[in-house]
Amino acid sequence: MKRFLTLLSVFFCLLGGQPLAAAPLRIEITEGVIEPLPYAVPDFVAENAAAGTVARDLARVVAEDLSGTGLFRDIPASAHISKITSFSSPVEFADWKAINAQALITGAVSLQSGGRLVVKFRVYDVFAGQELGNGLQFAGTQDGWRRMAHKVADAVYSRITGEGAYFDSRVVFVSETGPKDDRKKRLAIMDYDGANVQYLTDSSSIVLAPRFSPTGDRILYTSYETGFPQIYVLDVASVGRRVLEQQAGTMSFAPRFSPDGRAVVYSLTQGGNTDIYKMDIGTGRSQRLTSAPSIETAPSFSPDGRRIVFESDRSGTQQLYIMSADGGEPQRISFGQGRYGTPVWSPRGDLVAFTKQSKGRFHIGVMRTDGSEERLLTASFLDEGPTWSPNGRVIMFTRESQGANGSASLYTVDITGRNLKRVKTISGASDPAWSPLQD
Repeated sequence: MKRFLTLLSVFFCLLGGQPLAAAPLRIEITEGVIEPLPYAVPDFVAENAAAGTVARDLARVVAEDLSGTGLFRDIPASAHISKITSFSSPVEFADWKAINAQALITGAVSLQSGGRLVVKFRVYDVFAGQELGNGLQFAGTQDGWRRMAHKVADAVYSRITGEGAYFDSRVVFVSETGPKDDRKKRLAIMDYDGANVQYLTDSSSIVLAPRFSPTGDRILYTSYETGFPQIYVLDVASVGRRVLEQQAGTMSFAPRFSPDGRAVVYSLTQGGNTDIYKMDIGTGRSQRLTSAPSIETAPSFSPDGRRIVFESDRSGTQQLYIMSADGGEPQRISFGQGRYGTPVWSPRGDLVAFTKQSKGRFHIGVMRTDGSEERLLTASFLDEGPTWSPNGRVIMFTRESQGANGSASLYTVDITGRNLKRVKTISGASDPAWSPLQD
């Protein structure tokens, strides 16, 4: 038990949290590489014949979720000594210790009449020889089996790391097809891992900057279908949409919801000047928040809705500023070399993610909300447009490759700068926005 709890303490310190209260030790790690926790997830037991395929597939998605974080290492089935043939049978802990499994995940699946799928699972601390927490059960339709796998993985991830969940979430993005000089773009939505893609618009006009509402049921985006940028609100379930009204002779873009979903903050260009406005969605009444000859854009609310971070060139170069959600004098927070843009406030409220251009390279970075502790997580020809996972642990962004045949792809990276990886998409993809956890 001491060995397992010590490992948990390492996890918590590296993840920026606190170790479990029950842990006898607190190990403070200041540098080094996280050694992934070895775990085993045998195929879930099919409790009836109809559940055989989904039981195997569901366990594999759980393993992909956990291993994809870089914090866990799946021990392959070929190395397993014990076989899990019944969900209720006692676990042979010695067999799992022998292959150095620190954690064991077992599960069972049954497919009932009417297509109802029931999934139950347990997590074990192998070296302590006991269950970690209580077993859980999820039920849904057979078509939703992937989502139940994400829910299982979320529960396991949270129990072992103490972090919030994020696998049971979706991403809205701009799907891109065609050559670079004639790129077709349309809105699409997918599971966080690239599965279950659905298209929300056609490719007849340019679409940009999709953003989820706090409840994940609506999406804001900018469209050029009239020839000028306009902001639309789209209902995810019905794919119905409406335009946010704006004054004649103006252009609106870069929208984002307030944390309560009742307001939208956005940029509006009028008479050659671009400022930030806030609109009450219910009444359509708007309020101007900035008034300067510079360009103010890319606003993002703090989680408590009291402040807004945005980018502005009022200092002569593109930098980041924070102001009250009702406007007022902004405070500059970026002071490093280079230009800063596309700021997004972390769901935890402690960090701001941004795009930085410096010395011919683009970076995704994070800093404290007072501008301190700037940390660059990536570097490439073109990285831009960060978006936060629901737990504030992972950032997704767009990476564009060079050359005439270059294309856009989605990548994720941990806020420590570890575990950079590409998100699987059917075609080119850009401008991602992560949803909150699904209900």
